[in-house]
Amino acid sequence: MAVRQRRQRRGPGGGRALLAALLLLLLCVWCRAAAERLRYAIPEELGRGSLVGPLARDLGLSADELPARKLQVASAGKKQLKYFTVNEENGNLYVNERLDREEMCGESATCSVSFEVLVHNPLNIFHVEVAIEDVNDNSPAFRKAVLRLEIGEWTFPGARFPLETARDADVGSNSQLTYQLSSNPSFSLALKESPDGSTQPELVLDRALDREKQNSFDLVLMAVDGGDIARSGTVQVLINVTDANDNPPVFSKSLYEARVSENLPAGSLVLQVQATDADAGTNGQVSYSFGNVPDAISAMFAVDRETGEVRTAGALDFEEKSKYIFGLEAGDGGGLVSHCKVQIDIIDENDNAPVITILSLSSPVPEDSPVGTVVALLNVNDPDSGENGEVSCSLSGEAPLSIVASSGGSYKVVTSGALDREQASEQRVTVVARDRGRPALRSSRELVLEVSDVNDNAPVFEEAAYSAYVAENNAAGALVLRVQARDADAGANGRVSYWLAGGSAGAAGAAPLVSVEARSGALYAQRSLDYEQCREFTVAVRAQDGGSPARSSTATVRVFVLDRNDNAPRVLWPAAAGEGPGGAAAAAPFEVVPRSAEAGYLVAKVVAVDADAGRNAWLSYELVQASEPALFRVGLHSGEVRTARAVGERDAAKQRLVAVVKDHGQPALSATATLHVVLAESLQEALPELSERPAGAEAAAAAAAELQFYLVLALALLSALLVLSVALAVLARLRRAGPPAVLRCLGAQRFSLAGAAFPADFCEGTLPYSYNLCVPPPARALPEAAWPPPPPPVPILSAEELLGGDSCDKPSMNSTAVTGEPLAEPDASQVSKA
Repeated sequence: MAVRQRRQRRGPGGGRALLAALLLLLLCVWCRAAAERLRYAIPEELGRGSLVGPLARDLGLSADELPARKLQVASAGKKQLKYFTVNEENGNLYVNERLDREEMCGESATCSVSFEVLVHNPLNIFHVEVAIEDVNDNSPAFRKAVLRLEIGEWTFPGARFPLETARDADVGSNSQLTYQLSSNPSFSLALKESPDGSTQPELVLDRALDREKQNSFDLVLMAVDGGDIARSGTVQVLINVTDANDNPPVFSKSLYEARVSENLPAGSLVLQVQATDADAGTNGQVSYSFGNVPDAISAMFAVDRETGEVRTAGALDFEEKSKYIFGLEAGDGGGLVSHCKVQIDIIDENDNAPVITILSLSSPVPEDSPVGTVVALLNVNDPDSGENGEVSCSLSGEAPLSIVASSGGSYKVVTSGALDREQASEQRVTVVARDRGRPALRSSRELVLEVSDVNDNAPVFEEAAYSAYVAENNAAGALVLRVQARDADAGANGRVSYWLAGGSAGAAGAAPLVSVEARSGALYAQRSLDYEQCREFTVAVRAQDGGSPARSSTATVRVFVLDRNDNAPRVLWPAAAGEGPGGAAAAAPFEVVPRSAEAGYLVAKVVAVDADAGRNAWLSYELVQASEPALFRVGLHSGEVRTARAVGERDAAKQRLVAVVKDHGQPALSATATLHVVLAESLQEALPELSERPAGAEAAAAAAAELQFYLVLALALLSALLVLSVALAVLARLRRAGPPAVLRCLGAQRFSLAGAAFPADFCEGTLPYSYNLCVPPPARALPEAAWPPPPPPVPILSAEELLGGDSCDKPSMNSTAVTGEPLAEPDASQVSKA
């Protein structure tokens, strides 16, 4: 209740404030409407290029803005476009072709041309109306060159005879006519005001006529308009004085009116005029015809000469002309004429659908246009009148667009939501216009609005992180991986280029390992990769589009280097012999094994590593060479060298073992390890054995052993050749002397003077050689021959004494000798040689 009272108390003040606000709002609307509608007035008949007005200045545009604002003329009708043009440099409005008001607007009292002017960036529309002012460029004209009248001589003075009116195509004061009649004492001119405001000239008889004195009169009727520079037209009036026909036809009405609907078929009755004549005979017969009317009237209507019926001769169209006013004449057989006016009003029917004209279409429109951006300007016009010409517009479609009514039958199509080219590259909407007629008519027009791309999407990789696997020792330039990013934008905004944006090179340092091709996104190895130096690394690849400003995204590529068996095992222990200081050979490592070692005794452990990984680094050990192969064994996987049996006294004090270390790669790579073992109970005992061997000269010892082998082989071959040569020489001599002594030695009486013996001096040879002496029995055929005395006995020594002797002295003669029987044939004896 308190609230209501408070409102009542504030009612008068609140009402005044509301009224003021409404007035201010109406003032703003009126100012805006005035600002959006410009009016100019020009006279007709201006030549091409004549200035109409400073359009750009009146719209508030400066000369610097004109190139960007793109001022142009637009209209719903094509004929309006040909009348005017806008100069692009100064923005002035000029006449494009000669303007004839009578041709453009006919008999209309006012004549104007309306059109729209478009201004872009931002898009706006202004309505311009140019009034075409009439110029007195048309003279009054009569339909007939000669007017013929017949007046009876009995006619009383003061009688009036209507004359034909002149017609002037101009309007306003330029079409207001006055009439003048040539001077004559029998006739004068009177002007009668018609209901439509026009002046009807009438011929007045001033005095009685006498046919016998003058049977005809020749007068001139002149019509003069009201222009500043008056124009005139004349017609000859011939008057024939007759004996009878003293009554002219008389119309029942001075003005006949009718209302008919448009689109009547040709020949439809519009109205009927009627005139009567009191005379009899031919003087009372009335005929009807058009007065001085334009050709358009005679083409649209027809008058029956006998009945006075006015019928349609053409199609009536309210939109072309809504009212027709013309004059009819009724004449009798005697030549008397009377006039009347006919006014026909055309009733509009809803026979025209709204016409949609696209004045401007901003296509394509950027997808980032804000809400409310004008994308199209339309003009919807319905030529019908009243409710038949009232139009409402709407949009049909799913596009984020709306239509807003403007002044003068114009409409703006504006964005009502965000546009996204990636979802819809074009927007289709249908403009539907309906009038309020019964039945209502509608028309539609489809708008196709292309959405231009804006760089609002960054490239997107197919994967946020990539993994690539590359075997080491690859060729430089080998393909590692191909990354791909897609950009939903179009054109340059969607053209993606790839760059390296950084990353980790792992163990490879700062040297670039990969490069990326800018267009395809292919990553190539810059050089051969080494698993042992770099097992994995990461690079960041940036995808950047060609927009302005450019957008980019980054993906991580992790490259794993796969191992290959490119590294042989490396033996850490025992270390290989190398060069010592001064270029001398360094001593090879050795192990001391006591002779009391049992089977399984750990001698040493071969330690080896392989820089590869996986199976390529799995190592196995194998003993491939040993002085005593059965004495040692090596663990297959541990590399431990152990005794395979107990060490014996007969085993050499120095042992050399060669073990091979193999990996499991394909193909397998290997390395060898040489281990020297000394069988001794202590290090002091092993030192003499080690001193006999040049320090660290295993390779030299092997070479010397090989050289000694070849020397012994050569000496053996030479000895064999020597023995063969001696044997051949002995055989040759024996053959010359007789039967071989060898055969005689095989007889029953063969005997040896001495047993097997060696030469007394054998120190000069490398190996001992001995020959046996065989003596045959004395020949019976030569009794006189005497066998020489036997030589002194040769000492017989054992092989051990020969090999173990330290001096080169000849053996003592006291040694045991083997004697035999005296030789029967001393000349056939042979002495052994060493």
